[in-house]
Amino acid sequence: MHLVETHEVKGDGHDLNLTQIGAGTEVRVSRLECPPQTCQRLREMGFCENALVTKIRGGADLVCWVCGTRVALSARLAKQILVEHVDGRS
Repeated sequence: MHLVETHEVKGDGHDLNLTQIGAGTEVRVSRLECPPQTCQRLREMGFCENALVTKIRGGADLVCWVCGTRVALSARLAKQILVEHVDGRS
């Protein structure tokens, strides 16, 4: 049995995962849907709930700007990071 940790931040109900947004888009992390160890590692990398993230490049590996640092992620991990558009931006 695999445990999945979900930490939710109230949003507008239009959450997408990080693979579903276009390059150059700034979003806010709304929640992580992954096993506890993976969630912890993503948080250590800066993908905390409410963190602002800008997707720089997509594809099999994504590159994002988070907490002042460029971070590369696999698409598999990026699908576990749910995000919402920042108010007034799309």
